[in-house]
Parts: sequence; C-alpha cells; structure tokens
Amino acid sequence: MSMQSRDKTRKEEVNRSIANQQERNVLIDNCHNYAWPMDNIMLLNAVEDDEFPSLPVTPCKPPPSKNPNMNSDIVATLSLLINSRFDAIEKMGYTSFWNDCISSGLRGCMLIELAIRGRLQLETCGVRRKSLLARKVICKSDAQTGDVLLDEALKHVKETQPPETVQSWIELLSGETWNPLKLHYQLRNVRERLAKNLVEKGVLTTEKQNFLLFDMTTHPLTNNNIKQRLIKRVQEAVLEKWVNDPHRMDKRMLALIFLAHSSDVLENAFSPLLDDQYDLAMKRVRQLLDLEPEGESTKTNANELLWAVVAAFTK
Repeated sequence: MSMQSRDKTRKEEVNRSIANQQERNVLIDNCHNYAWPMDNIMLLNAVEDDEFPSLPVTPCKPPPSKNPNMNSDIVATLSLLINSRFDAIEKMGYTSFWNDCISSGLRGCMLIELAIRGRLQLETCGVRRKSLLARKVICKSDAQTGDVLLDEALKHVKETQPPETVQSWIELLSGETWNPLKLHYQLRNVRERLAKNLVEKGVLTTEKQNFLLFDMTTHPLTNNNIKQRLIKRVQEAVLEKWVNDPHRMDKRMLALIFLAHSSDVLENAFSPLLDDQYDLAMKRVRQLLDLEPEGESTKTNANELLWAVVAAFTK
C-alpha cells in the first residue's frame, strides 16, 4: 500500500472517531437536558430583561435608624427604628417577615402611649397587692386621641368585659390567640398603616418593588435627617445624657429603649458608635433591663402600665 493511501485511510478513521464522539456527546447532553434546540435559544433571547429582574442583594451590615418628632408618640418612633433595622434593605424599605418580635413590640408601644396620654391605667390594688401582670387594664378616659391605631386599641379595651391583663392585650392585639371569638381584637396591617402615616409626614415614600413573580409595595426613606436625629437621641440617652435613674428619664424614651430592645432593633442604633462607646451604651441598657418592674412601679411618679408592659417583655 502506498504512503498516500495509508495517510488517506488514517485520516478517514480519525474523522469517523470524531464523528462518533460528537454523536455520543449529543446523546449525553440530551439525556441531561443540556442541549437546547435553536428555537428554544431564540425564545430565551427574545424575553424582555424586566421579566427576569435581578434578585435584591442583602447588605452585609444592617443600616442604622430613623425618627419623627420624639414628642409625638413612641409608636411612630419605634416604627421608624424598626423600618431602618432591615431597610430593604436600605432602599426597599420593608422589614423582615421573620422577626416575630416587632408585632408585639408595636402593641406594647400602643398600650404605653395610651397610658402616657391618660387613656389607660391598671386597676387599683385592694388590701392584697397583685403583681403587675395579674392586674387588669381599664379605660380611664375614652376621649379620642386623633390617631386611628391608638383609638382602635382604646375602643377594644373600653368595650371588653371582663377586663384583660397587659400580657393578654399584647397577644390579642397581635392576633396571637387560639380563641376564635377573640380574633376580632387583632389590629391588622399595623406596619403598613404606620408606614403610610410616615409617608404623609414626608419621612418615607411609596414605591413598587418587583420580586420575580409579584410586585410589593415598599417604603424607602426620603428624610435621612430625621433618621439620624432619632439615632442621636437614642445614643445620647445612654451616653452623654445618661441620668442613672429611670424615673428622671423621659418616659417615651425609656419605653422606646425597652421595646426597641425587645423588638431586636436597638443594637442597630448603636452600630455607628466606637467600640468603647458601644460597650458603655450596652452596659447601661443592661442596667435598665435588670431593673425590677414591680419595685420601680411603686416609686413616685411611676407609670404602672409602662412598667407592666416592661415586665411582660422582660419576664
């Protein structure tokens, strides 16, 4: 056999081997669904980009907090702290669906705010003094507050007979009850209603955020100055303006510290601090948390319902 015929034969064998290998690869790819027909690829290329939006990226570190006028009420103030805790994270403006502490914390805020405004109080003690958590919440005044959520909670307390305890009201207003006859006490869409209230005040805005299969209404922060003022006031309360006596502190600020801690959003306000400042702030917060509500509620000018709420969260 001549040299040319041997080369030709060898080349044909190589070509057949390559063709067989390609055929096997195609079969394997088809079995694993890797090989797509060209018409499928063309369909993918024709899909609009906004039909497959990019997933939101969770920041490595949660952002700091926000605040309306501190003299208004602790419900709006805590809601701003909460909003900034998970701030969608910074720009989407919604909170974590898995933080179960937030709902009960907001209900505790409502009870304290109504007590500070002179609408609610604990029942008076008889000869035998009851514990704070055993005493019933009664309506002291049914005058409207001008706040829809507060008035709704006040109406429930006023119309309920026999009266309920602080712990029971926190659970009932949060919808955490197994009694179907008491489900109507639940305050619904509280976070959304608070967010809309902050939108009306110009603190937040309203946007639509696309999450793959559905659109979600979010409330990004628009007024960062209010947020920074709130953070500053919370920091100062346990640093520069620390008075080492809870009864000399502003009652709303005291309640805010307790309930922000219970809602797992307080530490976020301290994250910008230096290490030594952070340690000092947390040490003083721990001093407040270690107080005995039963004893504190008996002191001069103490708000018993405030300390009852504190006892419900720190027991």
